[in-house]
Amino acid sequence: MTFDLLITNATVLDGTGQDPFQATVGIQNDIITLIDRQQENQYEAARTIDATGLTLTPGFIDAHAHGEPLAEPEFHNFLAMGVTTICLGQDGFSPDQEDVRGWMDEVDAVKPGVNIILFAGHNTLRMLSGAKYDPVPSEAHYLKMEELLADAMQAGCFGLTTGLEYNPGYYAGSAELNRLAKAVGKHKGMLMSHMRSESDDAIAAAIDELLEQGNYCPVQVSHIKVVYGKGRQRGEEILEQLRRARARGIQVTADFYPYTASYTSIEILFPEWAKKPFDYAEVVRTRGEELREFLKEKILFRNGPEATQIGSGPFKGKKLSQIAEALHKPFELVLLEDIGPYGAFGAYFIMDEELQETLLLDPYTMICTDGSPTMNHPRSFGAFARVLETFVKQRQLLPLQEAVRKMTGLTAETIGLADRGFVKEGYKADLLLFDQQEIKATATYEEARQLATGFRYIILNGQLVKEQDQISPGRSGSMLRKAYAPSA
Repeated sequence: MTFDLLITNATVLDGTGQDPFQATVGIQNDIITLIDRQQENQYEAARTIDATGLTLTPGFIDAHAHGEPLAEPEFHNFLAMGVTTICLGQDGFSPDQEDVRGWMDEVDAVKPGVNIILFAGHNTLRMLSGAKYDPVPSEAHYLKMEELLADAMQAGCFGLTTGLEYNPGYYAGSAELNRLAKAVGKHKGMLMSHMRSESDDAIAAAIDELLEQGNYCPVQVSHIKVVYGKGRQRGEEILEQLRRARARGIQVTADFYPYTASYTSIEILFPEWAKKPFDYAEVVRTRGEELREFLKEKILFRNGPEATQIGSGPFKGKKLSQIAEALHKPFELVLLEDIGPYGAFGAYFIMDEELQETLLLDPYTMICTDGSPTMNHPRSFGAFARVLETFVKQRQLLPLQEAVRKMTGLTAETIGLADRGFVKEGYKADLLLFDQQEIKATATYEEARQLATGFRYIILNGQLVKEQDQISPGRSGSMLRKAYAPSA
């Protein structure tokens, strides 16, 4: 037997969380066809890599990511930190097409730099169905959303996402969300949610709302965090809420990025009545003082203007306090007059490190970036590397095999990815080779777009796409479609 690629003397962490083992691993085409723990046989191969001193793991799977594969298909920032598969369609927003098959075919045609998984977005379904900003959709709109969701699942989507802090998602009530969750369960998908609130005073109720949907399908807390919460005990209270749900049969998991600043549209600071479908200019004219006071109180509640750093637009890289000083005006007027609800994205320093670490360590929490190739936040370029560098090597909060499980096998099993996430014979050859001591997340809040370093070899669909510091100019990713098998 001749292999396309043979990896010898590897220390294998297979994605299960079990202890490492030594093995020779052989790849033919895009499949792992040999795992030889005895390492006594000799094999022929077109290319052999001696992995002495290196760890072999599955390629990392990003449970919650963003990006536009048709516009920017390279995804080098993900590859550089070991991510070979990303889940798109997050926070309720997916391709704005009634039939996503065409989009999927176009992604296959451009050959993205990583594998792409798609979820249908609830906000997008609302707009496509005609429900749009209606607080209670008509029955016709309900039926249209269910039809669009079913078709997306038949096309190969892995489930549904909601973004209940975003427009128009925050108009949806529990009846609507539960009805769609039933449809997700019928089509054997899962539901990921950017919940209605992540604030300390409202997160328990937001989780309960999601857990109600969990009566009908598996559910996941997107980028789990407690904004303004403090300490390990508060983190344990949130985890206990999830444990109690699992004890009564709810399948609930979470994903997590290892940073204490969030990143999203500046619209999150504005009240509903100042956002679409309302006319912002009219709101400023008729309720300007009310809006100014709202924004002032909102920013002060969110740790002040120095805790908001603008990530896009003309003020990119500057904190709100710095912009206010430069423009010689109050920070709330900068938001009202110079930025507006759709004028920028921002990083918000609103999380407690000890609390977030507690959430990370839970065995049902997997890793994500919540990042993209263009997002000015270090999580986009460093999240997975940071887990290995900071939480495994430096602080020793996680054993390496558990960190790898959170990045691979746990995610694959949770979302229903049948042939990736583990180093197993018959599985797709998405693999990493690295020395953990060399991994570095170089991205910072000031210089966010710096590639992670230290991954020696990255194999994607059987192709060697990264060797040392060189990423292959060719792309080897593909559109991954979930096998469709609805419940009776």
